[in-house]
Amino acid sequence: MRQTLLIAFTLIAALRGEDLRYSINWPSGLSMGEGQLTSGKTESGALESALKLEAAVPGFPFADQYRSLASAAFCSTQFEKDLTRGKRKSQEKTAFDAEKLTATRSTIGGGSSQLTTGACPRDALAFLYFLRRELAQGRVPPAQTVYDGAAYQVRVEFKGTYPLKLGEAREEADLLLISVKGSKSDFSFELWMGRDAARTPLLVRAPLPVGALSMELVR
Repeated sequence: MRQTLLIAFTLIAALRGEDLRYSINWPSGLSMGEGQLTSGKTESGALESALKLEAAVPGFPFADQYRSLASAAFCSTQFEKDLTRGKRKSQEKTAFDAEKLTATRSTIGGGSSQLTTGACPRDALAFLYFLRRELAQGRVPPAQTVYDGAAYQVRVEFKGTYPLKLGEAREEADLLLISVKGSKSDFSFELWMGRDAARTPLLVRAPLPVGALSMELVR
């Protein structure tokens, strides 16, 4: 009964819409920008989620926007990216065809390419919501392919539950290690998830040579 309620609350949180605000911080703790994660249900019943990131890096401002459309089972139908990195801008869209088991990536002003997918492909945002649902059911999803322009193998490891300080408050949170491997990349980062019914993402921490860059939920 408790698991059923957790699943219901998680899906309700996604479908009724959520708006989470984050602070993007330097290793020193000073804010360098902000992020926003939103989700809601479209008129057709699809899950629409979006992530916006804006930061003012000296001499290199960036503003990224990601948008995902997925089914109730978190199977992707469309994934869009609109990126600004300094003076460079790019836009691309990936359309998923469940019947043909393909994903077609098109860039604005450029060409297109096609990938073979499984029956339920997931882009990065759809995977995040899928992960939250699985955690609400007490499961860690198996390693799988996640699409973000290209195909990446993503593995999630549960590292334990610890007290996490957010601002002036402390709360229990689950620590996950997310490992990502692509044809030209191989990295990992920490993802701290709340113990609430919706498994709210509380903190992302990515190790860099100069220290750990973080994105922290603002409450």
